[in-house]
Amino acid sequence: MNKRDYYEVLGVDKNASDKDIKSAFRRLAKQYHPDVNKDPGAEDKFKEIQEAYAVLSDENRRKQYDQFGHAAFQGGPSASGGFSGFDFSDFDFSDIFSDLFGGSSFGFNFGGGGFTGRSSGKVRGRDKVISMNLTFEEAVFGCSKDIQLDIMDTCDDCDGLGGHGEEKCDECNGRGTIEQQQRSILGTYITRSTCPKCGGTGKTYKTTCSTCHGKGKIRKNKEITVKVPAGVDTGNQLRLASKGEAGSNGGPNGDLYIEFNVKSHPIYEREDDNIYLTLPLNIVDATLGCKKEVPTLYGNINLVIPAGSQSGDKHRLRGKGVENVSTKRKGDMYIILDVNIPEKLSRDQKKLFEQLKKTELSTPKIKKYNEFLDKNR
Repeated sequence: MNKRDYYEVLGVDKNASDKDIKSAFRRLAKQYHPDVNKDPGAEDKFKEIQEAYAVLSDENRRKQYDQFGHAAFQGGPSASGGFSGFDFSDFDFSDIFSDLFGGSSFGFNFGGGGFTGRSSGKVRGRDKVISMNLTFEEAVFGCSKDIQLDIMDTCDDCDGLGGHGEEKCDECNGRGTIEQQQRSILGTYITRSTCPKCGGTGKTYKTTCSTCHGKGKIRKNKEITVKVPAGVDTGNQLRLASKGEAGSNGGPNGDLYIEFNVKSHPIYEREDDNIYLTLPLNIVDATLGCKKEVPTLYGNINLVIPAGSQSGDKHRLRGKGVENVSTKRKGDMYIILDVNIPEKLSRDQKKLFEQLKKTELSTPKIKKYNEFLDKNR
């Protein structure tokens, strides 16, 4: 039977590194594994990929294949002499399949020896995401908050086993997997699936736990304390490892993710680690200059406003912003001036403005505008 070139099967060139070969195999194995791909021909494609990887991932086999091609593994001396076949039976895919498919494997037995891969049946618990509302100050300075979780947790009565009186599963003889063999011209193919009786653990129990009904976990309402770090913002997430739902068959717990939603502040605006505050000024303070008391996150300060200040002028206060949640460095605070024109004046105020109007109050902008008008009349 004609075989395709192994490099072509994996979609790599002959100078591909070991890393490239493994990466190509992982990608293709995940695509054509019979557990996930039910298309006709996927199983044969998967076996072809395994065979190619078994050769190209081993330094000696790859050298032999590069020199003799497929003849290197057909037994007997090659046309070039000096080479007498190879036994594939010592190749073990179990590690890479355990990584890809969580312990379940579809075996390809070259020439009868084959490899073994056992399924532990351990299943990691699901992650859980919850939202947490914070005040502006809680987000800036950090805090501790107690939260209620409605979650699937390990059953205390059976310690998550699902029963009492452990026994070896008589269906799979404690292996955790059921195997079936098929023969073809390529060799013996072994399909493995999780044992339906023990769920892949290789164990059964004399009595089923009456609390969890054999599931090993029950729904609980738990209270946990969350330490919110200083500097979090809306949309940030905090990961609490192993605080998610309980795993199955001794598998690890999932993780808990806290997603923050920070309430707005009456006067502050936050942008990353910087804080912005708009400071309203009347026309007199802006014109003559003054000192203004300004609230910061770390206490009030007196800010000097120079004479002739304009709306939009910006004053920077270094280190008065929010502490970065990662670097712990503080951002800055920016004071934006907003000169306010009064909408109503008393009689005395109007008189003062009338007197002021008779004086020269021209500015460079006003002069430039008037010059333009004069030229275009």
